[in-house]
Amino acid sequence: MAKADWHYLYNTKAWRELRLAQLYACPRCVYCLAVGKDTAANVVDHKTPHKGDPVLFHDPANLQSLCKTCHDAAKATLERSGVLPGCGLDGLPLDPAHHWRR
Repeated sequence: MAKADWHYLYNTKAWRELRLAQLYACPRCVYCLAVGKDTAANVVDHKTPHKGDPVLFHDPANLQSLCKTCHDAAKATLERSGVLPGCGLDGLPLDPAHHWRR
């Protein structure tokens, strides 16, 4: 599906309600929290890209709260390279697929 084919999903009442519920349940950026920063989230991100799949798009378990900076930088890097950059407070890589996390 082309982006134009599924972009309408972001303009539905169901998405607006799901987005608000996510930000209410998790109002802090999960990436910032992992590195010891306390930043308000203002973006609801799909952990697994939905690519127009309405079931995956509306799955609350597939959502995470991010700040715009993390969404536009760290999440973009993850989607581009397959690696989540940075280390947590414990010194371990944030990327769950990193070999140190196994």
